[in-house]
Amino acid sequence: MTYDLSRLKKAVIDGDIDTVRRIAQEALISDISAKEVSDALASGMNIIAQKFEDGEIFLSQLMVATDVAYEGHKVIKHELIRIAGKAKLGTIVIGTIEGDIHDLGKNIIAAMLKGFGFEVHDLGRDVKVENYIIKAKETNADIIGISARNSTTTIIQKRVVEAAKEAGIYPKTKVIVGGACATPEWAEKIGAIYATSAMDVIRVIRRLVER
Repeated sequence: MTYDLSRLKKAVIDGDIDTVRRIAQEALISDISAKEVSDALASGMNIIAQKFEDGEIFLSQLMVATDVAYEGHKVIKHELIRIAGKAKLGTIVIGTIEGDIHDLGKNIIAAMLKGFGFEVHDLGRDVKVENYIIKAKETNADIIGISARNSTTTIIQKRVVEAAKEAGIYPKTKVIVGGACATPEWAEKIGAIYATSAMDVIRVIRRLVER
């Protein structure tokens, strides 16, 4: 039996969690691979993320779609482990830097990453430098993502990069910075990678992990 995976992509876009679960489960007993299912889920997320970035849908619709895609990835998790030795595209540690409590953008990015199939460890807001490093070492993270909206807290992003170097996990573990006060020039200066928006973060992280 074969399945039209465009239905899976549409179910993500429509926020239809029951259909996503059903098709993902059916695929596991058919000739469709878990990788193909994961790609279909990601395809739906690509459309949703772009619609959100273009202002065509509301935040609530984006969050529903990310939850639905995440549930689809949970269905195929064990099969992905069996065939690839892992259940996710990569591991991300993310948080808003110490002294900063603005976390809406960070929350959106964390949710979207889960929808794309990444393993995400969200440390929340007002995160101390050492906590990024501890969690990154504990999870063997591919990426540390640091959000800082205030100019007074942006400087602490540099301390995370320095701490990662001291811990011996940099540059294997990459550091991505963002927020209202971060710039490409700032990121380059401190040895980090800059991302401009939620969708840009997704593009950058997918590119880094695929390498």
